[in-house]
Amino acid sequence: MEFNSLDYGIFIAYGCLIIGIGLWVSRKGEKTTEDYFLASKSLPWWAIGASLIAANISAEQFIGMSGSGFAIGLAIASYEWMAALTLLIVGKYFLPVFIKQELYTIPEFIEKRYSTNLKTILAIFWIALYVFVNLTTVLYLGATALDTIIGGGDGSILIISIVGLALFAAAYSLWGGLAAVAWTDVVQVVLLIFGGLITTLIALAHVSPDGTIIGGLSYIYQVVPEKFSMILEKGEIITPNGKDAWLDLPGLAVLVGGMWVANLYYWGFNQYIIQRTLAAKSLQEAQNGIAFAAFLKLLIPLIVVVPGIIAYVLNAGPDGVVSAGSVDPTFLGEQNNIINDNAAPWLIGNFVPSGLKGLVLAALAAAIVSSLASMLNSTATIFTMDIYQPYFNKQASQSRLVNVGRLTAGVALIIAIFLAPQLKNLGQVFQFIQEYTGVVSPGILAVFLLGLFWKKTTNNAAIWGVVLSIPIALYFKIAPKGWSDALFFINMPFMDQMFWTLILTAAIMILISYLENKGADHEKGIDVSRQLFATKASFNISAFIILTILTLLYTVFW
Repeated sequence: MEFNSLDYGIFIAYGCLIIGIGLWVSRKGEKTTEDYFLASKSLPWWAIGASLIAANISAEQFIGMSGSGFAIGLAIASYEWMAALTLLIVGKYFLPVFIKQELYTIPEFIEKRYSTNLKTILAIFWIALYVFVNLTTVLYLGATALDTIIGGGDGSILIISIVGLALFAAAYSLWGGLAAVAWTDVVQVVLLIFGGLITTLIALAHVSPDGTIIGGLSYIYQVVPEKFSMILEKGEIITPNGKDAWLDLPGLAVLVGGMWVANLYYWGFNQYIIQRTLAAKSLQEAQNGIAFAAFLKLLIPLIVVVPGIIAYVLNAGPDGVVSAGSVDPTFLGEQNNIINDNAAPWLIGNFVPSGLKGLVLAALAAAIVSSLASMLNSTATIFTMDIYQPYFNKQASQSRLVNVGRLTAGVALIIAIFLAPQLKNLGQVFQFIQEYTGVVSPGILAVFLLGLFWKKTTNNAAIWGVVLSIPIALYFKIAPKGWSDALFFINMPFMDQMFWTLILTAAIMILISYLENKGADHEKGIDVSRQLFATKASFNISAFIILTILTLLYTVFW
């Protein structure tokens, strides 16, 4: 995967541009907490939409989802396409409540709706999640991708890549806050979409018998039509490591089941995602930004999933089936496993010409750095506003709070730098880290949904819901087989586990709330009305177009 001086020049120019923009937009000297954590509430819709996608897309999508595209096919795109629909729901039904309450953080909503104690518990949980899981994994996956593309995948530049990515993100985000993050994200998202499309289009032209892009799409669909099935049946797709893909994407559950748990939790109540909407000029700007992000989500599978399918076809034998003997050994990785997340790096290294590799590498770095910067800023926001100010210094000045935020982000980054290299020693345990994050998300989602839309939900019900959701979720994962068989939970996919954990947790909360309040409204219940959820024509038209496109996509690729 040779890089010439032009490639390195483009990559260096990209780095200088991003740092320059970040420092320029944050040139204002003294900052208030609103300036630093909410970009002075000045973001327009297009900056919000771009920043949402830049915060979301990282090495996990560029590298991991391409590997899933190779192993499973287009079905993995449900995570992206269903996210578009989720964004519309968040924009119409969640944002009006959040912005009306003038929130800085998601834990702050918990305090206003339930109690300070529950807010503190969840704030500590989210800080730990961001530092020990999110920041660490993004650094490791991003550095691994760079090591594969530039260093040949032998780990020779892994540590350098981890430190370099961390310093890159810190160079502008620690000083500039959310304004620097959001405005650089506008450039980053253009770059990552354009760079991703370059790889896809070049690969399509290469795989095509007639050398055309349309011909390439037609060819891969003809060769591996099973890779274009969005709704998987049990046993329909067996991945190269022998796993039934249905266990990850269980049929209609991607439309009406557990994927809603993951998506609503991530897009509706995730600080580093929702924070840029809280920084909007107005509710209408935030909702239009959400709609713009939903449009962009429709494009993402073309960038991160289709390349994996192309890699599968390019490595297929004469009968259209991939076997170890038909695959380039450098593609398989040290475990001789085709889904070793090498699909995207393999395509970049083998088919993207010199001169464009630097641009594609810059796109990958943009995805990684923008996510790191977003997570750093949100970690600092939660610690400063939900932990430091109420418990350590209630009278802290604005400048003091901003400096605490910067220090918090710096400490979080240092911890992640030290932990990231250790992930390579975890083997398959590393893959389970993300899955076990889902153990707590159904309970937290139940707390938020009932808190938003059912005024009778009590604080005690919320606390018990968070606590009991964990053993409920763990039961589905680790209960002896005889118990699972007796209760009809046999080989239940993880997505279904999340769905049933949410249902059972919500039922417990409803029961406790009823017993505690005898059917009366809770004193902190939120008044909602049709007027609160009314949306402008721009949002409604965008939503209609997105829903039409989604219907067509699932109809064509059912």
